Amino acid sequence: MQKHTRWETRRLAELVNRALDPLIAKQGFGETALLTQWETVVGARLAAICEPERLKWPPRPKNPPKEAPIQAATLMLRVEPGFGLDVQHMAGALIDRINAHLGWRCVARIAMRQEPLRRAAPKRRPEATPRDPDLRARAEAATQGIADEALRRALTKLGEQTFAQAAPQSDNSASEAVQSGRFPAR
Repeated sequence: MQKHTRWETRRLAELVNRALDPLIAKQGFGETALLTQWETVVGARLAAICEPERLKWPPRPKNPPKEAPIQAATLMLRVEPGFGLDVQHMAGALIDRINAHLGWRCVARIAMRQEPLRRAAPKRRPEATPRDPDLRARAEAATQGIADEALRRALTKLGEQTFAQAAPQSDNSASEAVQSGRFPAR
């Protein structure tokens, strides 16, 4: 008898979190939510000047009493140089936000290390192609039958850029080169 496998669609976030969880656990975090949603947890202002590095848990006794509460961890933060005092003053509110997000009293203290944050390089916007009235007219003619205004504008812009990229290949200089004998005709 053949076994049938059932394919299910899953969100990419679930797959990424499952792949990252073992790596995150080495830094003391129980889940990826604190790292992946840091700006949501602490706010844009704090996220711009600090980021979590790891959770440092206190040592656990070998035979703890059954009724012993779980001791909270220390959150190690990397803070942008010059902002340590600001983060220190906001430590109580920061701990409350983190614990509220996690749903239990996970963090008791914050320890800071002032170093530049590891940030991704800013994305550069592609340079806009210069507007050519002839290319614009060709693109508008191609999208003339579209009823949705927003879609027509987007397709016109795309068509204008496409025509601009294709224009150097289709100008008269190519046909002149073939006629003059510089390139053989096919």
